[in-house]
Amino acid sequence: MTATLTIRDELTGREPTGSLVLEFLTERITVRELIRSRVYQEVQDYNTARPAEFRGLVQPETEAALNGPPVRRSREIDWKKQFDVALAAFERRGFLILVGDRQMQSLDEEIVIAPGTQVTFLRLTPLVGG
Repeated sequence: MTATLTIRDELTGREPTGSLVLEFLTERITVRELIRSRVYQEVQDYNTARPAEFRGLVQPETEAALNGPPVRRSREIDWKKQFDVALAAFERRGFLILVGDRQMQSLDEEIVIAPGTQVTFLRLTPLVGG
């Protein structure tokens, strides 16, 4: 039996920006496993469909820095590199993960997946001038 989570994306002060459904083999996962599964799925979906731009938890570092959001490319995105970038972003508070109304603090923190468990990835926007 698999455990299913629906993940919502939000940007501070705005309406939810998207959602993603992930399946897990167990009802107990860590924050690290949640991020890994999310990044892996996003990259696999992108590499298969090759949409005009990659919309994921984190943008590929070099292309985003040089060219803005990535456009259709002949090369694939490496999910392991994306995973490393996402872990670093979580640790520096580039985004928050909320399970129900509880903020996850650590990559090793455990999440119990039960029916109705709500997970939100909240992307923070820097304050102007601060």
